[in-house]
Formats: sequence, C-alpha cells, structure tokens
Amino acid sequence: MALFQQIEAQKELLSGEKLQNLNHFLQQGFPTKKDEEFKYTNLREIIEKDYRFSPDLDYNITDNQLSELHLGEADFDFIIFINGKLRPELSKISWEKPDFFSLKNATSDASQKDVLSHYFNSIASEKNEFVNLNSAFQTEGFYLKVSKNTVVEKPIHVFYISQNQKENTFYNVRNLLIAEEGAQIEIIESHHNFDEFYTFTNAVTEIFADRNSKADWHKLQNDSRFSYLIDSTFVKQERDSLATVNTFSFGGKLTRNNLDFIHNGENIHSFMNGITIIGQDQLVDHHTAVHHKTPNCESYQNYKGIFKNNAKGVFNGKVFVEQAAQKTNAYQQNNNILLDEGATIDTKPQLEIFADDVKCSHGCTVGQLNEEALFYLRARGIGLEKAKALLLFAFANDAMENVDIEPLKLKISQLLAKKLEVDIQF
Repeated sequence: MALFQQIEAQKELLSGEKLQNLNHFLQQGFPTKKDEEFKYTNLREIIEKDYRFSPDLDYNITDNQLSELHLGEADFDFIIFINGKLRPELSKISWEKPDFFSLKNATSDASQKDVLSHYFNSIASEKNEFVNLNSAFQTEGFYLKVSKNTVVEKPIHVFYISQNQKENTFYNVRNLLIAEEGAQIEIIESHHNFDEFYTFTNAVTEIFADRNSKADWHKLQNDSRFSYLIDSTFVKQERDSLATVNTFSFGGKLTRNNLDFIHNGENIHSFMNGITIIGQDQLVDHHTAVHHKTPNCESYQNYKGIFKNNAKGVFNGKVFVEQAAQKTNAYQQNNNILLDEGATIDTKPQLEIFADDVKCSHGCTVGQLNEEALFYLRARGIGLEKAKALLLFAFANDAMENVDIEPLKLKISQLLAKKLEVDIQF
C-alpha cells in the first residue's frame, strides 16, 4: 500500500482539528514534478514505500553511540528524543523547568495553554501540504519559550533518534521556539537513523523572534542513506530582531528544506546560510523565501553546494519586497561546484520587488575547481586530493562566518574532510 493510501486509512483514528488538517492534506495530496515547487525533486521514492506510523518505543542505545553524535560540546545542554518520545534520563538540562522542552508536556500544562493557542500553527502555512500532514499526526517535539531579556548562555542541541525499528517508520516532528523581547537563544537540531529500515521524517518548525531578540537555529543534517527528511521552517521577526537559520547538509538519501522568513517590523536582520556536500545518489533541495513587508530591513542568503558522483542539488530562493518595504537591503547568492560529470544542480534565485528605494542583488554560479589555484597548491608540494580539499573548504567557509559555536564549526569542517575522503586536521 502506498503512503497516501496508508494516510487516508488513518482518518478513522483522528478527530477535531487533526482530522481537519488530514482532510486538507488529502485534498492537496503529495506534490509531483508537475508542481512548479517540486519540478526538480521527485518524491516517488518516498511515497511508494509502506511505513509504520507508531514506532516501537524500546531502545538500547549505548553511551558510545550517543557520544559519537555529540559535537564535543561538554558544556551544552541537550534534549534527546528516541523513537518519537522525549528521554529525560538521557538529556541534560541546566534549567529549572525541563518539562518546557517537551511539546507534549506543554499541551497538558494549563500555564502554557494561552501561549500555545497564540503561537502554535500561526505562521506555518496551510498551503503547505506537509504542514497539514504534520499537524494531523504530530504528538511530540521540542518546545521552548525564552522569557523577556533572558540570555541563554549554553546552546541547546536537540537530537531526534530512531533505533530498533523493524520496518520503515514515519515520524512527524514539531518544534516551537519563542524568543520574547530582548531574549537570546541558540539551537542545534540533528536527526539520526540507526537502522537499515527507512525513516521518513516530516518536520515543522516555528520560530518567533520578538522585539530586540536574537534567535539562531542550526540544522546539522548528516543522517544515514536510509533516511528521508522534509523540513519546513517558518520564522517571524519583530522590530530590531536578528534571526539566523543555518543548514548544513551532508547525509540522508533525500532532503528537502523549506524556509520562510516573515518580517513584521523595522530594522530586522535575517540570515540564511547553507553548505551542502553530498555524493552517490543523494539529493538535497533548498527552497527559501523572505517576505520583506516593512521598511529598513535586511536579509542575507548564502548557499554553497559541492556535489560528487551522481548527487543532485536544487536551490530555489525567493525574495519578496512589498511596496511598503522601502530601504530594504536583500542579498542572495548560490554558488556550486560539480566534482563529477554525473552531478547536477538546478538553481533559481528570484526577486519580486514592488518598492523603488531598495538595494537587492541575487546570483548563482555553477562550475569546477579553479585549475590555476590547484596548480599553485600542488607546486608547493601539496598532494592533489589535499589541494582539492583545501580549495573546497575555502569555497564553503564563508557560509559559516556567522556561526559562533566553535564545536559546531569544527564538526562541519571535519564532515567536509570526511565527505571529500581526505585526512585534514582542523
């Protein structure tokens, strides 16, 4: 039975808003290559498989397995979900109220009822079929509200782990982050499948950055070849706020990242950076959109792609500047290197501008390594593969400029070297 039929069969188990969301999805269906937004990304491989909707909860993950997932961040806080459930016994929280980190716990907490009703599903678009699918089936996820003027000193690493599943498993993950006025917070999110059965993770994240707040969300995507990920992230910013979403894609069979930024005040700064390094028959698709609705705001998009073997990349970046958004400064760039003849990239940066006093630019490049630079390094005694790796590292490095978490920067550098199959110490 294909996934759509499996989903349709779940109608009898749902009621209320979840049933409404499911009906919205069933009317939309999964997108096909006839849909402009999925023109270059074929989901057939995902949706023709059968999945289990309720994972087995048993796990036997070892300390060594968990240690390998960490970034060497001895002082970080971390939240661990295994098989769709929060595992407090494996998590480390230095805060006084760890129940706030569980969306499931928050929904049963009377003190959080008004907050959730105000924020939850308020910016996740109903036009997105995967949002409706997630809203129908999600039961658990990460939730955090950072109070006014609170500066969270330690980054929080959120792990979503799947282990001991005996068949393909479908996960609907939900994240909600609220940074109140003057608050500062940094989150790292990663997904890990320990089995040789496929996981299909449909993740939805809503981030709210209130006045003068700073919210950074880093996505480290380095899952196994038995993993599919559809990630939809929505960010709403208020006046004088700064928000960043960094997406580092190294693993997974097929990954689709949908990213929407919404401006709702003046003097807003938004940053979207991405590094993609994939090979074999992997696919990574980045779809970004920035909605400039107010004047005197800035947005920066910088995505780098390195593609080996038969890997395929997609980048579709959009910047919308409304008539009221005068003095907008929007920058968008997508640069790619193809290392093998079978590797491909489809890139389409776009601007839609309805204001006349703006500074907007976009561009893309697709090419190979610079032969002169390669010759320069080899003439100084550096081997061919190491010279290539150094050039590629330099190529990707500026997409990490606003990452101020040193263990994360180090991990990305190490993954780059590993993907390029060279031994470089950073």
